[in-house]
Amino acid sequence: MQRWYIFLLIIIHASLLIACSPNGSQAIASTEATILPNDPSTCPVTQPPEPQFTPPPPYPPSAPSPNYFWYGTDSLWTVIPDDGVWAALPHNPEGYTQKVFWWREGYSWTEEPDPQLTVTGQRLDAPTAPLNVSQATNAFAADIQSAMLVGVDFPTLGCWEISGHYADAELSFVVFIAP
Repeated sequence: MQRWYIFLLIIIHASLLIACSPNGSQAIASTEATILPNDPSTCPVTQPPEPQFTPPPPYPPSAPSPNYFWYGTDSLWTVIPDDGVWAALPHNPEGYTQKVFWWREGYSWTEEPDPQLTVTGQRLDAPTAPLNVSQATNAFAADIQSAMLVGVDFPTLGCWEISGHYADAELSFVVFIAP
């Protein structure tokens, strides 16, 4: 009993010393800001380039979704939200889920149904588990043509860099994953 009492007194005393120190509350606030992201303005999200990328025909000149832009080159491109934020994503035990489409001039979903696309990701604003990425598959619709598709699960909210590698091409972009 006496050991628990002494242990409890030590914990209380240490807590009071930290709270009363001049930098104690700043250190706690700084740690919370890193662990609990809530400000996309601190993330260097990918912005639309000037001039904006336009994919070659038969792909549409504008991104297939409103408030998104094409990003990349003829060798590899994707779509990114205008504000760089993916919010209100479905959540499962692996994390926050998003589908990411990738295109390449000449890619055909019928000729390569299981594309050799590799996607990786890392959080830029705090250490965390790596991005969980599904095996690449294919997609086709009249408005997007042939595309490659991966599902990604972000284990945490925050600022993420995503990179795609296909054949001789590589493309990276940064998005903020918001609640």
